[in-house]
Amino acid sequence: MEWWISIFGEGKELTALQMSARAVVVFVMALVMLRVTGQRTFGNKSAVDNVVMIILGAILSRGITGSSPFIPVICASFAIVLFHRFLSWTALFNKTMARWIKGSRVSLYSNGKQHKANMRKTLVSHDDVMEAVHLQTNTDSVENIAQIYMEACGEMSVIKKDEMA
Repeated sequence: MEWWISIFGEGKELTALQMSARAVVVFVMALVMLRVTGQRTFGNKSAVDNVVMIILGAILSRGITGSSPFIPVICASFAIVLFHRFLSWTALFNKTMARWIKGSRVSLYSNGKQHKANMRKTLVSHDDVMEAVHLQTNTDSVENIAQIYMEACGEMSVIKKDEMA
């Protein structure tokens, strides 16, 4: 046990070498946790994915700096990752749970009309919608646009009329 303390330290008084050793272990553990949660977690960036990233960052940083005991930090991090994995697995089989965890897309425009209530709900302005049209279609007009959605991940998707056929 003495070797453990000499390498990783104890409490808040850590040397640069001890903090570096903790950082390397946390880095490796974070990679393992990423593999446990799956690629989706850090690819889609849904609300729940962002929450997991924020919490893991906060918890793991405490382990590196010595603000909290190292082993409980790793255990708490794995608890968050496993809980996220459980929620994601549950969402595969339960549509209500999926909507609650991942959210759902919202129609902002269809059939030549903006859906003002949905735009207010998602805090999207007409200018925001037009920016998505510009970026995704290289045009200044919604003339050839069939649908515009706010996706669950927070990005807008624009579907041209010719893509609907």
